Amino acid sequence: MPVLNRFADFHDEITAWRRDLHENPELLYEVHRTARTVADRLNEFGLDEVVSGIGRTGVVGIIKGKSDGSGKVIGLRADMDALPIKEASNKPYASKNEGKMHACGHDGHTAMLLGAAKYLAETRNFDGTVAVIFQPAEEGGAGAKAMIDDGLLERWNIQEVYGMHNFPGMDVGSFGIRSGPLMAATDEFQVEIEGVGGHAARPNRAVDPIIVAAQVIQALQTIVSRNVDPLESAVITVTAIHAGDAFNVIPQKAKFIGTCRSLRPHIRDQLEERFKSVVTNIVQGFGARVSIEYMRNYPVTINHDAPAAFAGSVAAQIVGDSNVDMQIAPVMGGEDFSYMLEARPGAFIFVGNGDSAGLHNEAYDFNDDIIPIGCSYWAKLVESAMPAS
Repeated sequence: MPVLNRFADFHDEITAWRRDLHENPELLYEVHRTARTVADRLNEFGLDEVVSGIGRTGVVGIIKGKSDGSGKVIGLRADMDALPIKEASNKPYASKNEGKMHACGHDGHTAMLLGAAKYLAETRNFDGTVAVIFQPAEEGGAGAKAMIDDGLLERWNIQEVYGMHNFPGMDVGSFGIRSGPLMAATDEFQVEIEGVGGHAARPNRAVDPIIVAAQVIQALQTIVSRNVDPLESAVITVTAIHAGDAFNVIPQKAKFIGTCRSLRPHIRDQLEERFKSVVTNIVQGFGARVSIEYMRNYPVTINHDAPAAFAGSVAAQIVGDSNVDMQIAPVMGGEDFSYMLEARPGAFIFVGNGDSAGLHNEAYDFNDDIIPIGCSYWAKLVESAMPAS
């Protein structure tokens, strides 16, 4: 595996950075220690510019190549935030912050991009400019959008963007990518049904919101099975139901929440339209009232064709063609790098994390063996996209 020797040389150093971040997880935009650590390291590496506070707590570092004849500026993004999970990995570097955990590998993503930044600042063997982007609030806070809204792309004239995420269950030394939809839109809903409360022994004098909710939830499952094209992918999942608190009382209200996932914008529109129609009509048929909050969260993560092909070819230079799946199956999880791909051409790639616990699991841990692979990918991508003249 042609991992760059420089990353093999300071693999232990990058691993130490990663484990320090793992011990000190922070949530959403409150990544103050993490952002400060990132900015301090980038300044130590001698970057041309380091700016904090983009999108509240994001950090951007600028590295200029030996020349700038190409005029090209490429953005490389890593996420910094953790999850509100109590860690059960039993690692010596487990979280010291109760109820917070790097259960998605953002500590590894940050460490790998820091390693790449150190190498690129040392060598500068490219013609153009690199923006290393360290983003807060990927886990539900839309930190990518916040950084874009704060002028990230225009301020540094970023023309292409690339992202990377570890993938448990995929072999170490492998990558997966595809052009087109890669990760799902992650919409959320909250439905409150108001009936007429009453005595449990006299249901005929009430309008039972629990019965109404049950009928609605069952019917929602027919949207995917009977409205969505069978060759398309979509998910509607109800994740919580709340109603009543007594054995002998029919409650006045019932509430349920959940998520809708889709891989294409027109399917996303279809799910929302049918969801609202099904809920409204069934509730009205029972003589109840309904309030629907349907919230569009992260858009579909859609890789652009040419950048995806290019990113796959770069990965193949690191691990070989046979270890790069250029048609990896899409996943129904979401990713706010989608906002960056809506604004600029680019691609998002998966790197194998080996046989580890799954993402968002209390026993998950980022696999430090993939650090040189990920760092080499970043460096090779820059040097291939903007070859030194």
